[in-house]
Amino acid sequence: MPQGGPRQDYLDAFAEDDDVFAARPGRTPASERPADPYASVTDWSAGDGGRPGAPVGTNLDGGDDGPPTGEPAPAKGGKGRTFTGIAAAAVTTVLAVVVAGQVADGADTDGGVASRSASGQARDAHDSASRADGRPTPTVPEAAAPLTYEQKLGKRYPLSPELKASGKFDAVPGIAKAPGKGQKYTYRVDVEQGLGLDGSLFAEAVQKTLNDRRSWAHDGARTFERIHSGQPDFVITLASPGTTADWCAKSGLDTTEDNVSCDSAATERVMINAYRWAQGAEPYGDAMLAYRQMLINHEVGHRLGFNHVTCDKDGELAPVMQQQTKFVDHDGIDCRPNAWAFPNG
Repeated sequence: MPQGGPRQDYLDAFAEDDDVFAARPGRTPASERPADPYASVTDWSAGDGGRPGAPVGTNLDGGDDGPPTGEPAPAKGGKGRTFTGIAAAAVTTVLAVVVAGQVADGADTDGGVASRSASGQARDAHDSASRADGRPTPTVPEAAAPLTYEQKLGKRYPLSPELKASGKFDAVPGIAKAPGKGQKYTYRVDVEQGLGLDGSLFAEAVQKTLNDRRSWAHDGARTFERIHSGQPDFVITLASPGTTADWCAKSGLDTTEDNVSCDSAATERVMINAYRWAQGAEPYGDAMLAYRQMLINHEVGHRLGFNHVTCDKDGELAPVMQQQTKFVDHDGIDCRPNAWAFPNG
């Protein structure tokens, strides 16, 4: 580049008497224009609908301002544009230098990028921006443990005392082998459709209860095996109160009073009233597991040939063949609830 003075094109740009700092005719004085330092550099509002690249005279809100004249628009002052362009270039250069200086000042000495918090202290970009030092990490709650067999049988379940369901039964699938060597009884478990109760849990309770040493399997006298198909010795049936009443009536038994269960001896079915299974009975209170064990033992006891009996002295355990759904105390004798045929094992 030639030394010793400005380039000729710069001199030519300011050679005329035109004062680039003076207000031009038809322009708003600088003191009355908005304080926008870039307004003179890029002005999209004049004659182009407010959008870069729009044709001159186009009204983007709908329609043209007027018919085209066929003549080019008059050019604006070239020298003013030259000076404005120089000013814009100077501003851009200054901004670039400032930004570069800030980037250089924020560089980490080990090659990482650092940022500064509101207090002005440097913070590594790899640090968590959302967690303060010393704040404990939240723990994920553990999934609730599934209920045990005893817990499930200790709960009440909703069921109306007036329910009469479909009258159709489903056999609980699978088998449960007889664990003992005494006289073997085979049984099937049927559950009425539409009860909303856990049939598999009911079947598990029947098998465990009957083969308990406190039950009719005492001293190896009997053993019980659940089958799914074929001809069993009896069918333990979980049914709604209405369906239970229908099947018990076939054997001349009325279960509608006190909403009880029965052994329908004229049929193959030992009927367990689903309302009692779900809700229990007053003499047992909240002891739902014990009540359900008593209910199974009592009705199967009838199938094995045992009749109703009662306790004889105050404080005695009620015999399992006492009608404990209805009462424990009787005739001035206070008995205690009992679920087992041989409670001492």
